[in-house]
Amino acid sequence: MPSLAGEARGGSGALSSPRLRPGPAERAGLDPGELKLLVREVRRLPAHWCAGAVVLAGRGPVVAVEEAAGWAVRHRSADEELPEHRWVPMTVGTPFDLASLTKLFTTVAAVQQIERGTLGIDALVGAYVPEFTGAREHGITVRHLLTHTSGLRPELPLYDCPDDEARLAALRTEAPLTAPGDTYLYSDLNMLLMQHVLERLTGRRLDQLIREGITRPLGMTHTGFGPCAFAAATEDQRKPWAKLDRGMVRGTVHDENAHALGGVAGHAGLFSTAHDLAVFCRTLLNGGAYGTARILGPDFVDLMLAAPGLGFRVDQPWFMGELAGAGAAGHTGFTGTSLVIDRATDAFLVLLANTVHPRRTRPDSTPRAAAATRLARAARARA
Repeated sequence: MPSLAGEARGGSGALSSPRLRPGPAERAGLDPGELKLLVREVRRLPAHWCAGAVVLAGRGPVVAVEEAAGWAVRHRSADEELPEHRWVPMTVGTPFDLASLTKLFTTVAAVQQIERGTLGIDALVGAYVPEFTGAREHGITVRHLLTHTSGLRPELPLYDCPDDEARLAALRTEAPLTAPGDTYLYSDLNMLLMQHVLERLTGRRLDQLIREGITRPLGMTHTGFGPCAFAAATEDQRKPWAKLDRGMVRGTVHDENAHALGGVAGHAGLFSTAHDLAVFCRTLLNGGAYGTARILGPDFVDLMLAAPGLGFRVDQPWFMGELAGAGAAGHTGFTGTSLVIDRATDAFLVLLANTVHPRRTRPDSTPRAAAATRLARAARARA
């Protein structure tokens, strides 16, 4: 049996990297005026963008902002509010359905195997899972999956398949729409295939790989695949706006394919809190280390975060605002989640919101970009 991906390296004799601690803006090297504006703007978001939100921002090991606003649960259904005494306030410790932020953890699990030499970044997917005939016949590589250049379509309606065997058969035979390597096309299927590669390679389920290789060594005790009690509610899933008829979703994964796959999927399914995600951000900004744990070496963090990015998006102003431009990396999730790390300023931003509660609306990342811009200006003002 292969060894665990990304076991904690280090121990009592290892050099320790600073752990997160709360502190004032000045200690973080951030402008307090800009951070006050950031907090004020996030507190206003429940009036027009989401039911509730949590924002956490900092620089170096200092968390300078950690605020909650609005409601984790407010609606019984898409067209009916709960009685006001049953509304659940958002807190800084509220867990969220991370949606596509899950892809970042799948990516780290893959890069851990690349670091170990057990996975080749330019190896053919078909070399690991030969029964995936679509990927094998079209020459899709691990790099294609991690950079969303496989040509696979954005989504496959696995939730419409009658059983797990039919879902797996559909995924195995799926062929790309364009030649691999030619075009960026964001696709959930990339991380679903990556999941199968990792599970075949290691003999372990993805949830085990992420727990043993990432969350446990980093002390991320509030991060894991669902179900997750007390999570912020997401959507009243009903047709025609949703793809399944599930009613109000809270504590189980929102994504329909991840739900159909049992809640553990390479593209969606993780739940976490803002503080746990800040630990994840700090780990990457520290070159793969946090406290006495090391989950990746610095060169492999560079491989993952350097443009165009493996799993991570790099320098995307549409959700990174003015943080974009000098190698900022991050991701967004459909349920309203996002994170950004900026190695140029050593700053990080986690913004979690339940924008689909009580039902999905037109996607809008303007508030994400605005929050990131406030953080960028706070860092520049104290440079």
